[in-house]
Amino acid sequence: MAFYFVQFLTGLASAASLFLVASGLSIIFGVTRIVNFAHGAFYMLGAYVAFTLTERFSGAFGFWGGMVVAALVVAAIGVLVEMVLLRRIYHGPELFQLLATFGLTLMVEDLVVLIWGPEDLLGRRAPGFKGAVDFFGQNIPSYDLFLIALSPVVLGLLWLMFQRTRWGVLVRAATQDRDMVAALGVNQKWLFTSVFAVGVFLAALGGALQIPRDAVHHALDLRIIVDVFVVVVIGGLGSIIGAFVAAVLVSELNAFGILIFPKISIILVFLVMAVVLIVRPWGLFGKAEAPARRTPGLTVYPWRPLGPGERWAAVAALIAAATLPFVSGNYALTVGSEIAIFVIFAASLHFLMSVGGLASFGHAAYFGLGAYGVAFLAKMAGLPMIVSLLLGPLLGCLGAAVFGFFAVQLSGVYFAMLTLAFAQIVWSIAFQWVAVTGGDNGILGVWPEKWAASPSHFYWLSLGIAALAVAVLRIIVFSPFGFALRATRDSPLRSEAVGINGKRIQWTAFVIAGTVAGVAGALFAYLKGSVFPDSLGISLSVDALVMVLLGGVETVSGAVVGAIVYKALNIWLVSQTDLSKLVLGGFIVLIVVAFPKGIVGMLETIRNRRRPSLPKTALVTSRIETAE
Repeated sequence: MAFYFVQFLTGLASAASLFLVASGLSIIFGVTRIVNFAHGAFYMLGAYVAFTLTERFSGAFGFWGGMVVAALVVAAIGVLVEMVLLRRIYHGPELFQLLATFGLTLMVEDLVVLIWGPEDLLGRRAPGFKGAVDFFGQNIPSYDLFLIALSPVVLGLLWLMFQRTRWGVLVRAATQDRDMVAALGVNQKWLFTSVFAVGVFLAALGGALQIPRDAVHHALDLRIIVDVFVVVVIGGLGSIIGAFVAAVLVSELNAFGILIFPKISIILVFLVMAVVLIVRPWGLFGKAEAPARRTPGLTVYPWRPLGPGERWAAVAALIAAATLPFVSGNYALTVGSEIAIFVIFAASLHFLMSVGGLASFGHAAYFGLGAYGVAFLAKMAGLPMIVSLLLGPLLGCLGAAVFGFFAVQLSGVYFAMLTLAFAQIVWSIAFQWVAVTGGDNGILGVWPEKWAASPSHFYWLSLGIAALAVAVLRIIVFSPFGFALRATRDSPLRSEAVGINGKRIQWTAFVIAGTVAGVAGALFAYLKGSVFPDSLGISLSVDALVMVLLGGVETVSGAVVGAIVYKALNIWLVSQTDLSKLVLGGFIVLIVVAFPKGIVGMLETIRNRRRPSLPKTALVTSRIETAE
């Protein structure tokens, strides 16, 4: 019994830092509606800066002063980021802000390695808390008891700040309805800046306080951000008390899950998150918010089929790509095959986002399920490659059918977070079900048959399937089903009034997108010759989002161009420089700020500017003909 009590206290100590980071993210999202993927980067920066101040400048600030100063320094960096970067894109779609903060995260990861080096850094023990306290024969570090006591103190201070100050009242009002706050004459610009500063300060302080408990390394950002998203969603966006309760719940599940449910310990928190989103989408302590800005894709004019010139251009590009084996070596063909596979993956998500208006944060689940489906059929069942390629993606289809049924009941960020929860559940199963999936060792030896084994043959296979997948998705876009899906996206009430079953239409689109992603995963398994849980991970889902947004979510060919540019640039940078993430992240941020419509959107804007302007009557007639 004493052991479990100590385990409970350890969970509470972990909850303290998690609460600080999650409360900061909850405040930022509640007011600014920014899905701040860089929040984990600020947590990591807080730990690094605190390490430097407590180790090299301990005489100037002392240990505890160094902690606070580190959080203030990182908060100042956050203010600079908000003013220079985020303030420029506040009025853009939420997912563009996700893309910008993702690019910022990539940059910070390389910057900390450049400044502090790649090795783990071990901080000193906190003065006055170097020993342990005996609890019924079990020792618990005294620093953990300090964190347990600190957590409710911080909660109380935050509660007073938000309940008893004018600034806090404005923040709570903005969390519920930003437009009304603006109508009352509040300067939103500086309100957003101050909120971002407070949120970053809390994240950095949470990172700094972890120095005596954990090593500081350059992977802290991704390790913390997933748990923080879970806490914020369970507790409720904008709710400090919800963040506190959810942080305790998640930390205790992590502490006891490995003891009580060792085979599903990683899944527990995501199961809880999924159940909360299904039963109470706005979280345990959150409130139903005012309608958010429109989802990317909703501003797209009715797409038109390719004109004769565009058809010939597409055919010419395909023929040019098909000639690559005659002019390039095996390495270039392998890279080309990977790019073609990710074109399929990005196109599937683009279809869901642009036509369906549904932004999935867990699309890699169906990519990975398709890869595992092929591995099971080819490696374990011994089926031929053709049969495996045809049947393997059905596992992705099945996963999309099950998860999509629940996901489409929600919308906006809640839909996105539920897809993330489902993807993490699948990843956890693949990671822990070692007997079937091989766990972290994966499934090896998934090689293509002789007819597709050479790099040139596999490249042509991948290119052909990519062209077919994109063509099929375009056919669906311009089918009656595609128009019904766009109607549901643009106006759910009007589409329902004319007899369209919006949820069924969206679920069908979700299944289609998941199946196409499964096709990409099946090819990827044969390309790599193996399957690992990483093919289901959140980083791959974010990659897909980056490809779509980088190319242009409001364009027809954005996914294709985005996948080609992102993968080619990523692979090339890795071979050319050790700071590939810094350069790639900077490129992503530049695209978001300078060309928010993406690469294809930028090119279309330039092309339209060169065209002679049409009279208003001609423009209206053109749009009517396009819609028809």
